[in-house]
Amino acid sequence: MNIEQTLAIFQRGSNEILPLDELRDKLKRKKILKIKAGFDPTAPDLHLGHTVLINKLKQLQDLGHEIQFLIGDFTAMIGDPTGKSKTRPPLSREQVQENAKSYTQQVFKILDKNKTNIVFNSQWIDKLTPIEFVKLASMRTVARMLERNDFEARHKNGDDIAIHEFLYPLAQGYDSVVLESDIEVGGTDQKFNLLMGRELQKRYGKEQQVILTMPILEGLDGVQKMSKSLNNYIAIDDNPDDMFGKIMSISDKLMWRYFELLSFESLETIANLKQEMTQGKNPRDIKFILADEIITRFHNAESAKQAQQNFIDRFSKNQIPNEMEEFNFNVGVKIANLLKDAGLCPSTSNAYQMIKQGAAKINGEKITNKNLEPEIGTEVYQVGKRKFARVTIK
Repeated sequence: MNIEQTLAIFQRGSNEILPLDELRDKLKRKKILKIKAGFDPTAPDLHLGHTVLINKLKQLQDLGHEIQFLIGDFTAMIGDPTGKSKTRPPLSREQVQENAKSYTQQVFKILDKNKTNIVFNSQWIDKLTPIEFVKLASMRTVARMLERNDFEARHKNGDDIAIHEFLYPLAQGYDSVVLESDIEVGGTDQKFNLLMGRELQKRYGKEQQVILTMPILEGLDGVQKMSKSLNNYIAIDDNPDDMFGKIMSISDKLMWRYFELLSFESLETIANLKQEMTQGKNPRDIKFILADEIITRFHNAESAKQAQQNFIDRFSKNQIPNEMEEFNFNVGVKIANLLKDAGLCPSTSNAYQMIKQGAAKINGEKITNKNLEPEIGTEVYQVGKRKFARVTIK
């Protein structure tokens, strides 16, 4: 494989490579590059949004490069201020260590365990003396820190910025100094932090890393980024049926975004699938291909096939599952409150939205009255294609 073919793999699905000429030069000079990606264990599970980065690491690992999978057990205690409008509450070391356990298990569903270097940044940051930390902090000014969009916005609004938040990008950048990373991969929202690594490497007399940014994957709603807090995520530890149902719930337009960022299929194959859809192929059948690939990756091929059959049985044949959660409510309850309290919608505002979209049903019939007060009796309530609850009104 020549340099340009290798570069094409680096660039596939990426947002930006800075500087591209430096990457080309590194590939000419070095057979094996050290490629770093950092993950703060602020929650116990990885979701498909995280795997956009991990998939890229897998592609580069398959080229023979060394993957530095960095778990930010120190930086997680500070809290990444990226995209935050207020100071994040710090996590305890015990919380971080517990979350980190699941990361080290889940990541090897994609990466080769024998070819991945897992490191924790507490290993070197804990050893910094106060004088060394002061030296690190002296390498950037407050003015430069305030150029960061989220800091700048908070400063203009008069919102608090805690001093320790300035330490986060410094600590992340220092990781690159210690690891002597050739490349750091991160989301587009991490560009400031990634560039900090380049700057600090220069200050410490190291060869500067190239930064490779990957797009942020939209969640199931197709609008906001995938996030557990927004309840629009697919966890890589979701059971096969839930994972299949969630993938089938995405829009036809969003499907291609998921193919681009999550699939290992060739670009030619994906282009052919797009062509087939324009020629009349059912988008549902194309989503089957995507769901099969992802579930096989995180479970196995047999589970993927069974999940597809369960989906067909349940939805294509209009079957309502026998097993579902059951709830009791008093007569007079508003439909939006019922859908929220039965766990079918995260909020009443979302319930109104689902009713407006025709996604909320009673016994298979769409709910059209957002002010409905269900009558006494037991009915099956449904939101979307995969959420059911048996509700009794007394």
